[in-house]
Amino acid sequence: MVAILGSTFDGSYEPVAEICAALDTVHKEKGWDIPVHVDGASGAMIAPFLDPDVVWDFRLPRVASINTSGHKYGLVYPGVGWALWRDAEALPEELVFRVNYLGGDMPTFALNFSRPGAQVAAQYYTFLRLGRSGFRAVQQATRDVARSLAERIGALGDFRLLTQGDQLPVFAFTTTDDVTAFDVFDVSRRMKERGWLIPAYTFPPKREDLSVLRVVCRNGFSMDLADLFIADLEALLPELRQQSEPLQRPAEVATAFHH
Repeated sequence: MVAILGSTFDGSYEPVAEICAALDTVHKEKGWDIPVHVDGASGAMIAPFLDPDVVWDFRLPRVASINTSGHKYGLVYPGVGWALWRDAEALPEELVFRVNYLGGDMPTFALNFSRPGAQVAAQYYTFLRLGRSGFRAVQQATRDVARSLAERIGALGDFRLLTQGDQLPVFAFTTTDDVTAFDVFDVSRRMKERGWLIPAYTFPPKREDLSVLRVVCRNGFSMDLADLFIADLEALLPELRQQSEPLQRPAEVATAFHH
């Protein structure tokens, strides 16, 4: 079973402890002993510093493994991620590669070829330089920006917040039910004209009726930038409100954001 600590869709934490408790009940009733992997790609670099009372990690006996990304909220440039297992028994032997071409037995779970180690060194340096208090300060500042920005967008009256930016510094919002002149894809397209890349997309199958915009705040996205964001959004809203209806888009286009 995989639990996600920081959803890509809206930035919320899935209730890892509740999932583990439900699996404990399944184990008791059916005898199925199901381990949990926590996908903490983003949240595992946020929760330890800002939400220490949230129990999601190896404090839960059913959690067997955790992964996180150094290049998301680990404050390191792209190319590094981490996976941890509770113990050797939690990592199936068939997933371990054993090589001896460098002399001796070298078990590894990683891809079996050389890769640069600069990102690993950068992560190590960042942990040492900032320490727990430094990481807490950086992540708290980012969350403060996200929460402030979400609150101000919600106050505009045209949008409904799905999340508040109070878990991951990420939040999603959509248009209110009474907004018929434009949709989230129009907002994404028009904000892109002003230099802001805000993905607009539908939720997964069985909730494809819900289309949202997502804002991701990271270190360096300051309150000053948030002010500029709100100013641009407020400037284009009068034009969007004057549309007769949302602009048509091909059915296969899920977002106004393109690489």
